[in-house]
Amino acid sequence: MAQRQDIRLEELALAARNHGMPLEALRLPVTPIGLHYLLTHYDIPIVDADKWSLEIAGLVERPQRLSLADILELPAEELTVTMECAGNGRARMAPRPFSQPWLEEAIGTARWTGTPLIRLLERAGLRKGAVEVVFTGLDRGVEHGRELAYERSLGLDQVLEGDVLLAWAINGQPLPPQHGFPLRLLVPGWYGMASVKWLTKITVTDRPFVGHQQAYAYRVRLSEDEDGEALTRMLPRALMIPPGIPDFPARARTLPAGPCALEGRAWSGFGPIGRVEVSADGGGSWEPAELEADVGSAYAWCRWRHAFEAEPGVAVLLCRAEDATGRSQPLEPVWNLGGYANNAVQRVAVTVVRS
Repeated sequence: MAQRQDIRLEELALAARNHGMPLEALRLPVTPIGLHYLLTHYDIPIVDADKWSLEIAGLVERPQRLSLADILELPAEELTVTMECAGNGRARMAPRPFSQPWLEEAIGTARWTGTPLIRLLERAGLRKGAVEVVFTGLDRGVEHGRELAYERSLGLDQVLEGDVLLAWAINGQPLPPQHGFPLRLLVPGWYGMASVKWLTKITVTDRPFVGHQQAYAYRVRLSEDEDGEALTRMLPRALMIPPGIPDFPARARTLPAGPCALEGRAWSGFGPIGRVEVSADGGGSWEPAELEADVGSAYAWCRWRHAFEAEPGVAVLLCRAEDATGRSQPLEPVWNLGGYANNAVQRVAVTVVRS
């Protein structure tokens, strides 16, 4: 476990603006909009849908400017997708990197409705030499003394896979302001930083994008002078619904002795989950959990369950996932400067008392 460190005022300001998903919501196959995790880098734009438009420019044969009405007339698809913040688990690292102090709750699964990006690019016509597609949001801020918009890019190979969505609804409702109204990008399987919100421009380029959120932020490195490795797909992770009841405010768990059904969710951006294991002795021994794909989507988490016989005393419960590619979770966090991609196993300490 990470040692206790002081939280800076700036981090409290971030934590007040953003929020995670309470882990008891893991019981739900689809996360209600208000419980889905939320991270905004800058201010939330308040957009007039009647004046908003999406520009498609760069290396295209037919540049486009589409209104929201134009986009809503296009053929729509729905994808159920689990999305996780790249900084999820950052606060468990020691020393704790400075930023939004996530524990394990920066996660959510929603039903997103929109039109596949590839259809709009086919309509615009990709020109020879296209290498990347850059996505620009309406949210603006200052990074290292320079004003900029939130922008990210995807390689053309990723775009041509066909599952990237231009989403205009979540769980059957128009996007709320905090989730990117009126239109956002949705990149299934990737950490949430790739799914640009408040989308206003798509630019096809002949070279790699070197904007701040691509070339500097969201890279795994050990020091400031490293280029680092860009974050892409979500590493496998299993989370447990903390059993029993919490105290206030520490949320230490108390559980009555006897049979207890442990359950939670597991996911990976690299493919389906192959197995989940549970330990009731702090990682000394492991037992397999039962898996159930109750959402039925290739990009959504699956449910797991395990029968636990709770005996009086203190137990440390752990869960870990392995995906179909063989990627699994480490017992301890792997530190990096930004606190990214920490998929170390979850630990839940419970005090078991006689009924």
